[in-house]
Parts: sequence; C-alpha cells; structure tokens
Amino acid sequence: MNLETINAIDALLETPQRIVIIPHKNPDGDAVGSTLALWHYLNDMGQQAKVIAPNDFPKFLKWLPNNEQIINFEKDAASAKELINDATAIFTLDFNHLGRIGELQPLLEEASATFVMIDHHQEPSDYAKIMYSDVTMSSTCEMVYNLIEAHKGISYITPEIAICLYTGIMTDTGSFKYSSTSSRTHIVVASLIEKGANNTLAHSMVYDTNTPSRLHLLGCALKNMVILEEYRTAYITLSQEELDRYDFKKGDTEGFVNYGLTLEGIIFAVIFIENKDEGIIKISLRSEGDFSVNEFARAHFNGGGHNNASGGRSEKSLSETAQYFTSILPSYKDQLTK
Repeated sequence: MNLETINAIDALLETPQRIVIIPHKNPDGDAVGSTLALWHYLNDMGQQAKVIAPNDFPKFLKWLPNNEQIINFEKDAASAKELINDATAIFTLDFNHLGRIGELQPLLEEASATFVMIDHHQEPSDYAKIMYSDVTMSSTCEMVYNLIEAHKGISYITPEIAICLYTGIMTDTGSFKYSSTSSRTHIVVASLIEKGANNTLAHSMVYDTNTPSRLHLLGCALKNMVILEEYRTAYITLSQEELDRYDFKKGDTEGFVNYGLTLEGIIFAVIFIENKDEGIIKISLRSEGDFSVNEFARAHFNGGGHNNASGGRSEKSLSETAQYFTSILPSYKDQLTK
C-alpha cells in the first residue's frame, strides 16, 4: 500500500462511519473471506459495518464465522437499500467495476457515501475516491491483511478474522499453486495460522464436502471436455439440462475449468455454462504461462480479470458460443503454441 492510500483510509476511519461492505455478484472464497474479515475488523474497532452481497454464495463457504450476518440483496432488498442510502462509507471488495454487482449497481451509482475500492483485478474503473488496487496481489484477502497491518492492527486479528483471510487466500491461489502466490503471501499465511486460522479445517470445509450430485456433474463435465491439441486448448460445456439433471447448486462447478490444465501440453482451458434464467452462457477461462486470458476475455466475451484467470459471458446459444470460440483460436495459434 502506498502512503497516500494508507493516510486516506486512516483519515476516513478516524471518526465513526456507517459502513457498507460489498463483494461482487456470485461471491467466491476471496470475496466472502475478505468482506467478512473486514466486517469483523471494522466492528471490533468500533465502526458500524454491514456486508451486503448481490446474491447468495456457495454452501462450502457457509461455515465461515458470522457468514449469516451477510445480507443477501436478492432476499432482503429493502434492508440493503436502507443501509446503502444511510451509509457514509462503502467498501467494495474483489471487483473494480460496478457492472460486477448486478442489481446493486444503480443503488451504488446513486449513493453519496465515500467509496473505497480494494481489489487486485486489471483495469479498474474510477468510481472510488480511495483506491487500493494492486494486480500483483494474490487475492483481495491478502490486501485486507495489508490494510490491517498498515492500520497497525495486526495484534487485533482474531481467529475469526484469520480464518476468513486464510480461506480467501487459499481459494484464490488454487491452494497456493498459482503464480500470483509470492513469498509475501506465505508470510501472510504463516501470520494468519499463528493468529488462529485452522488451515486443515479450511481446506476440508472448502474442498472435502462434495455431494454425490456434484461429483456426478463433474463426471458429466469431464465427459463433455473437448481437447484441441493443435491449440494446446481444452474446453468444457455444461447445458442447463445437464445442470438440472445433477441437481446443480451454487458453487458446484467451482474449479471444474482447472481440470483442462491438468492435461499434459494444455495451457488454455475454458468452461461454458448455460444459465437459462439470465439468458447467458457464463464463461471461465484459465491459462498457464504468458497467454493472457484477461485480454482474450475482454476482446471476445465481455469479460476480464487476471492474466491467467478471467471470466466472461456470451448471449449466443451454448453450441454457438463453443463454435465461435473454436473459430477464433486460429488467430491465437502463434501465442498458444510458441
């Protein structure tokens, strides 16, 4: 964190604030972990804070301390609107464009509160007065730890804060295997374990609580995998009918896209998931090495994110989206096969 950002946040928090903390739509481990950790910390410091999520989050994160305090906008819009209208400060975590928060977007665009962005994705927009944006960070949870450290609050990290931050770092680094995992990340994680984060529990609760239906859905996804060796690429499709057949629950497809990268020689993996309710195909893209799925998603699928992990969407049908994807790969052959 630079000194200007530290001073700006310190000045904001010198006086009591009515704070709303918001993650992106379909919040993942980093989004839930960072918002809950910041909620714990700010309230422990005497601030008045609430977390409002645009929609629900996966069951495998609902063991995190005080997760039931998160207000789901889809289920309790009235309370959420009242809190946002009354807020003096709004912290937005793990996203950098208001388009990532769904139906909450117009409410935040009209809000008069001071906005603070904490995020590690590329190409941030300029809606926040105070921006802590760093694409080199492993996760937003690592950034929240840095914020607490800069605020001279490390001694106030409780086991509850520690496990929330640990879980977010663990999930956003692929259990510490992604290139964004730095020596600093491991120092932060070591500190969180010392502060009471149960690393074994976090891994077990996130990765070892599968249902039979989720594993059957994974089997379906792997059966659907298409391998394009000439482009060192693999992609998976999942239709709405297949999701329904295997009793899909939010979060069930988490991590499916990564299976393509476990294949020898594959450096680009994508999953296309049909969502009939929203009328779109949701897309997750992963890569290894220098191939930027952030640039690819921005150019073709209205998305973006990180160089090696991004998301996007398509309004074409599932089959048309897959066909379009394969049709543009020849333009990237030199990048994928060098």
